[in-house]
Amino acid sequence: MPYSFIEKNKRNTGILIFLFTAFIMGMAYVFAMALDDVTIIAIAFGIVVIFNLISYYQGDKIILASNGAKEIKKADNPELYRTVENLAITAGLPTPKVYIIENDSPNAFATGRSPETATVTVTRGLLNLMNKQELEGVIAHELSHIKNYDIRLTMMVIMLLGIVVLMSDLFLRIGLRMKSKKGDQAKIIFLIIAVVLAILAPIVAKIMQLAISRQREFLADADSALLTRYPEGLANALEKIKTADLPYPEASKSSANLYIANPFTEKSSWFKKMFATHPPIDERVNRLRNFNF
Repeated sequence: MPYSFIEKNKRNTGILIFLFTAFIMGMAYVFAMALDDVTIIAIAFGIVVIFNLISYYQGDKIILASNGAKEIKKADNPELYRTVENLAITAGLPTPKVYIIENDSPNAFATGRSPETATVTVTRGLLNLMNKQELEGVIAHELSHIKNYDIRLTMMVIMLLGIVVLMSDLFLRIGLRMKSKKGDQAKIIFLIIAVVLAILAPIVAKIMQLAISRQREFLADADSALLTRYPEGLANALEKIKTADLPYPEASKSSANLYIANPFTEKSSWFKKMFATHPPIDERVNRLRNFNF
């Protein structure tokens, strides 16, 4: 993976944190003006700082716990552990911790804030369905996310999206209960702006999250082909995942974009495709089978 992608993802993580923070503080300012209470700004700032710290240092643990992932050791599944270990060495990465989710739906994801703190998680369904080459293709895909710091960028986007949704919900609850007073035209205008922002903010944040997710999947597919020198392995794995058609409704919806394939039922309408967490599997398979080294 070229260092330009790594540096870009590190830089984008910082930019996203700044933009999300600025946006939430802007919402807090508008509500403070509407309510004539500047303490709202201080409260919002405190919430943002705390959530940013939790996201950065504990976000991966929250994601693993919310998806029911359990850590394993080499003795628990030597074949899986050796696959991760060997591919990590080939990719020039420290061996990430390995987790398994006891679910029949075939899927996998990686998370963490850096290669040194990274984890790779697979479902029991994936282990039961894939042969050696297919499993290698999936693991190589996840290691690509680790190597180019997709894991940090995506983890922060997930957690920051949660902050935006939380703050928007709080502002809406306050705003919709407020009663306007005669002569308070400025406050009414601020209130209307704040309510509109609170409604639109989660939608804009979600679109941003999905755009990042779809782009990184294509890139990780290509890196998997380069690492294994066998694009057919991942192509076959993706086809098996699609054919299995086993949704994973227990998965955390907030982290659905982390998985190698959408853990929920694929939707077909154009509107739902626009909000899809992943590019179509058929398109990914076609790119892999036409991959040129």
